[in-house]
Amino acid sequence: MFPALYSDPKTAIVISMQNIDTQFTLSRDYLEECFDQTLPHGKNPQPNYLFPGLLIATAAGLLLFTEEPKVAAGILVALAVLELIHIRYRRAWWITRQLWGRSAGREVKLTGDENGIQTQNPFTQTSLLWADIDRVIETDLGLILVAKSGGQQYLSKSLFSAEWISWIVDNNTISDAVRKSSG
Repeated sequence: MFPALYSDPKTAIVISMQNIDTQFTLSRDYLEECFDQTLPHGKNPQPNYLFPGLLIATAAGLLLFTEEPKVAAGILVALAVLELIHIRYRRAWWITRQLWGRSAGREVKLTGDENGIQTQNPFTQTSLLWADIDRVIETDLGLILVAKSGGQQYLSKSLFSAEWISWIVDNNTISDAVRKSSG
């Protein structure tokens, strides 16, 4: 192990160029940062109004062109309204769902080394190997590690030194170059 380049007893960070051990609390502030920074890079950054529109159009068609009871049309309109509420409050709803989880408010131990990044709290343990990372997206406040499987893991820059952040980005650049030359 290399000698520590950065040490901050206030946040329990000790790193070398390839190793880091830190802890953070899965708080509302961290979750809000996570949502705000990953939304533009997610699968659906723009709200999809097509589905509620189709529900309302189908309900209108049922009301106008059938003699059946109007219950089905009412249910479709209610589902469309529910979907529009979901679209309007998706940030608040996502954060609330995360805060209802068992891990909310708990300390998360993050360990990074030459193999990858591991996170652990009292209920879950995850590991993301560097070889499994497709790309790293750098945002204003953090890094999004995009796995080859399509999953994403957000890491706040406040957890790391500038040297370690550049090491992550450089490590991904090297794997991109190897991937391009072999493909």
